[in-house]
Amino acid sequence: MAWYNNIFKGTNKPKTKQFKRSYQGANTGRLFADFFTSSSSADAEIKDNLRILRDRARELARNDSYISRYLALMVSNIIGKHGVRVSSKSRNDNNTLDLRANQLIESAWKDWCKVGVCTANGRMSFLDCQKMAVESLFRDGEVLIRKIKNQENPFSFQLQFLEADHLDENLNDNSLKNGNKIKMGVELNNYGKPIAYHLFKNHPFDQTYQTENYHIRVPAEEIIHIFMPTRPEQTRGVTPIANTMANIQLLKGYLQAEITSARIGASKMGFFTSGDGDSYVGDGDYENTFNPTMSAEPGTFEQLASGTQFQSFEPSHPGTAFDSFLTSVLRSIASGLNISYHSLSNDLTSVNYSSIRQGALEDRSSFALHQQFIIDHFIEPVYKSWLEMAISTGYINLPISKYDKWANSVSFIPRSWAWIDPLKEMQAHVVGLQNGTTTYSDIAATSGRDTEELFEQHQKEAELAKQYGIETAYQPFGNKSPIPPSIASEEDE
Repeated sequence: MAWYNNIFKGTNKPKTKQFKRSYQGANTGRLFADFFTSSSSADAEIKDNLRILRDRARELARNDSYISRYLALMVSNIIGKHGVRVSSKSRNDNNTLDLRANQLIESAWKDWCKVGVCTANGRMSFLDCQKMAVESLFRDGEVLIRKIKNQENPFSFQLQFLEADHLDENLNDNSLKNGNKIKMGVELNNYGKPIAYHLFKNHPFDQTYQTENYHIRVPAEEIIHIFMPTRPEQTRGVTPIANTMANIQLLKGYLQAEITSARIGASKMGFFTSGDGDSYVGDGDYENTFNPTMSAEPGTFEQLASGTQFQSFEPSHPGTAFDSFLTSVLRSIASGLNISYHSLSNDLTSVNYSSIRQGALEDRSSFALHQQFIIDHFIEPVYKSWLEMAISTGYINLPISKYDKWANSVSFIPRSWAWIDPLKEMQAHVVGLQNGTTTYSDIAATSGRDTEELFEQHQKEAELAKQYGIETAYQPFGNKSPIPPSIASEEDE
């Protein structure tokens, strides 16, 4: 038993294996001393930061050129000049297109989308509504839209845009009598589904026309609350600008300092010095000041007084590293905003065909995702609510019993983009059609149209040409040999 006693006396104590973390990101050494973390829910993180992030995002949108361009890029690429178009595709029992019903629905939709009809304030078209929704989403992080029925218009359906400030993030209650709870102004059931929204009657920060304010409870069926959640149990939306906000503000300060320094350098040339400080009297107006001045004109030389020396002032700002530093910071900001550097900065000095093509592809993939998000969370809910009211009021002469058929047989066509090299794109379409790897619907969708619209236009133009006795010199359909691919290199020399 000697070995047993030695162990417990510490003379033969076994060595303990040092613990090593499996993930280096979980290290807690001195190099990670400033890597602060905390465990909290999504709503707990949002609640105390929501308002200040939203206010700062609005400030940057007003006064920062890069954020202003970012929002303009989102609107122009997600919505475009025509917006998301609606194409009704309902079919008869024999599976043929119900042309009469489709035409009635699309014509009525165009009537509702006009200025003064679709919104309660009478100032916006539905294209304006789409632009407003996108800009508010990417600036404020969330959009509030109230669906108003029984208004004095032929459709009895209009929209009212509300700023996110109407939804009080400080209104929280976990003990409602109906078993629900309120989180940051949103009333939720036990599964986290919105049941109602508790809104300020008036804008809480309207200092110009401040009136008595109070909360009103609006059922969730009347509210479209759009935001892009990043965590499962998130109740409110955060501006996408949040993760780049600090760098943008610091960059603004740096640019202001550089511009000020450059302006000073261009305005002030130097100083006059003397042993006794009063040898040079100057020729400028220096009343109420202790600094004699001399006006300078091109081609003018002046003899200084005895004992006076000239000390030049030559600031070196902006320095030679200014461009590279600015580019590095802007690339970081562009990555945080999920957009290419050349699109955000409008800088095409160092791009070639391949690089700008790759950047455009990545940007368009991101824009396409946002387009589908806007369709799913804004366009389609509005369309279905509008269609229900348009049929119920008799504006569209269709049976309400078949509402589900009309509501679910629709295509939403967002804007498309012209290719950098349209000839190569057309060549690829021709080869794809001949090989059966693509269809007319696929090709039409790339230009923001649908096949029915394409064929209908071809038919109209053929009939118009026949009416005027004109024979067209092309036939768009039929067997053709593939067009030889361009021999030009994709790389710029």
